[in-house]
Order: sequence, then C-alpha cells, then structure tokens
Amino acid sequence: MKPTTATQYHPEVAQQLRLLRLSGVTDSLDIRIRQAIDEKLSHLEFLQMLLGDELARRDQTRSALLLKKASLISSKTIEQFDFAACPTLNRSLVSDLLTCRFMGEACPVLICGPTGTGKSHLAQAIGHQAIRQGKDVLFITQKSLLGHLHKARITGHYDRKFARLAKVSLLIIDDYGLYPMTSPQDEDFHELVAHRYEQRSTIITSNLEFGEWDQAFARNKLLATATLDRLLHNAYRLTLQGKSYRKPRDVKKTDVARG
Repeated sequence: MKPTTATQYHPEVAQQLRLLRLSGVTDSLDIRIRQAIDEKLSHLEFLQMLLGDELARRDQTRSALLLKKASLISSKTIEQFDFAACPTLNRSLVSDLLTCRFMGEACPVLICGPTGTGKSHLAQAIGHQAIRQGKDVLFITQKSLLGHLHKARITGHYDRKFARLAKVSLLIIDDYGLYPMTSPQDEDFHELVAHRYEQRSTIITSNLEFGEWDQAFARNKLLATATLDRLLHNAYRLTLQGKSYRKPRDVKKTDVARG
C-alpha cells in the first residue's frame, strides 16, 4: 500500500507554498515533518530547516542558469586542472585568483602560453569559481565576440549587444590575437576594453607573449597602444609553459585495435 504523504494530509499548505513560489519547501516538506517528529525538533528548528531547503534550491537553480549563460565547459574546473603539467605555474597567484578577489578590484587577468598548456581550462576554472559565488560570467573566443558584434551592427542591435558584453561581471575572452583584427574589429575591441576598464574584470588568454600583444592590431598601432595600456594596468599576469597536453592519436594502436 502506497504511504500517504504529509502534503496529501494538508493540500492547502502545499498549494500556499506553491503560490508563494516556495517549491523547495514543498519538495522536502514530508521528509522534514518526519525528521522533526523523530528528532523532537522545536518549531523554530523545523522552520529553519525548511527555509534552508528553499535557499539551497534557489542557489542550485541560479548556479545552473549562470553556468548555462556562461558557456563554460562543465569539466573545466580547477579540480580537473592538471597542475603537474605546469610545474612552473605560480600556484600562489592561481589560488588568489580562484577567490575572485580580483573581481572586487575590477582588475584584468591576462594568461599567455603555448597552445595546449591549459590557458583556456584555467580561465574557465576561475569562471566556475565566480559562478559558485553567484557572479555572472561569459566565456567566448575573440573571433566569436567580434563576429557577434559585427552581426549585431548589421541587424541594428549593436548597442544592446555591446551593453550586455560591457555589463557582465566577468568576461573571459579566449584566443586573443589568434586572428589579427582589422577595422572596425579593432575599434570594437578597444571600446569594449575601455568600457570595462576599472568597472568590470576581464580575463584574456593568448598564445602570444605579452610583449607581442600589439600584433593583434594589424593596422592601427595607436589603437593597440591605447587598448593595451588599459588591459595591462593593474592586471594579474600568468604565463603557462610546457608541452601541449593535447596528444595526437596513436595510429599504430588504433590500427591494432581495428585489425
């Protein structure tokens, strides 16, 4: 025989909770009632548990929504980062960045290193930490970023798109300088950096060494100087070294497995 639940005994309570948008309470009400009876909890202790359930549900829902909007890869967390592959990495600085204290300072974080050394992973790991703190994050490649702005300009939605990019608490731009910028891409990038300067934090990853970052501005060196002056000011810098962790497929083993 199927047991009768507490919400079946008190359907009016369940309905009231739903109307108040306290579904987290509804989900755990039966369990908490039994727990309160078994442990002889006071009314205040019982209420605290129910409210705690609702707060936990809301935090989980918000984190899931922030993660979806951020476009972060779920596996690119700090727990999955291979520190052994980066023995020269400044672990102390990484630990500090993972607290997201730099966001309170509205400082940039610049990460450079050869292809496959974990720049994007580390940047996303910091993004995951920011989401855990309830911050809104957006991870995007420089190519996609400029492509979205170009499309928005054509369709007449440039101002709205630009405002969203300028407002996000943590903007992570991956693969800076992979494709040299021409006009008006360089102007768009400069304006975005200028709007976020000392207002919001930006993380940028690049295969270029810091001294080569002006190469991303193919035709306007003056604009490059103005942009990099803002990016480098008070920025936290990380350099990753080592060989690429992206190993090519072992053809011999593949052939044996198929043979």
